[in-house]
Amino acid sequence: MANCESDMEINHRLEGKVLKILLSINAFMFMAEITLGILSESSALIADSLDMLADATVYGIALYAVGKSPLVKIKAAHLSGIFQVLLGVLVFADVIRRLIYGSEPESLLMIFVGMAALVANIICLILLSKYKKGEVHMRASWIFSKNDVIANVGIIISGGFVYLLETRFPDLIVGMIISIIVIRGGIDIIKDANHEKRVHSESCS
Repeated sequence: MANCESDMEINHRLEGKVLKILLSINAFMFMAEITLGILSESSALIADSLDMLADATVYGIALYAVGKSPLVKIKAAHLSGIFQVLLGVLVFADVIRRLIYGSEPESLLMIFVGMAALVANIICLILLSKYKKGEVHMRASWIFSKNDVIANVGIIISGGFVYLLETRFPDLIVGMIISIIVIRGGIDIIKDANHEKRVHSESCS
């Protein structure tokens, strides 16, 4: 029993260490992307920066849940999903605003920042790879990071199209796609958390 508890404590420390690294990476990338996204007038970069903020929040919530009871971890994942959905809706609204009022995205800045964000998210994905089938709060983190990699590839591609076609619409389209990915990811986590809650309730009854 002592060995089991020791292994559990080691696992909790490893989870906490990974989540702290992920939180730091995403907080830094949020600040960089939101600044450059505003300067470049890129809906896709702003959308991805807010996605980074969502991820940083998710990692913070997951970090709080490390070592806590299964119910706390379920509630943490559920809260992460709700936050992700709300942020996705905010991103979608910003894309619509830019569609109506106009924007002039800087394609080369989009590409370079998108590449930097892609590298950051691949690192996050590698760090989380062994937790993708772990507890619910860690599965939430895996799903968000996986979606981020897809979004970053989209930003790079849209930056190329903005440059080649000299039109802002690829940026707006990718910004809208990212918002949908964020919302869908949040819904998936809420569903997963609700499933875990039912299983937990049945096991306790």
